[in-house]
Amino acid sequence: MTLAMISINLRDSRPIYEQVKDAFRRLIISGALTPEEKLPSVRELAAQLVINPNTIQRAYRELESEGYIRSVPGKGSFACEKNCIDDGRVRELFKVFDDTVTELLFLGRSPEELRGRIDGKGDAQT
Repeated sequence: MTLAMISINLRDSRPIYEQVKDAFRRLIISGALTPEEKLPSVRELAAQLVINPNTIQRAYRELESEGYIRSVPGKGSFACEKNCIDDGRVRELFKVFDDTVTELLFLGRSPEELRGRIDGKGDAQT
């Protein structure tokens, strides 16, 4: 994996560890990081991104608790397969989904429009 796939936006309101975590999540979900592929070491990634190693460690710890990666003492951290992702993460995402759908319905979007989004037929601009 090239470290260029991870970038930090200092103008982003999210904490840096969340940006790192989200970047790795996207890489794992998209398949850019294959199952069992080794992630950069905490020190290596911190040096590349010019941020504190504790920030990377926090992102890795949270990714591990969510089931996206696994750590092997003395060997490093590795991407997990999709079926290893914690059911708690799925419940958390459904909660966000439900809250978002409720708000979109309140804002006047139709159930058909939302179904179209789920089916991949929605307009990404709206």
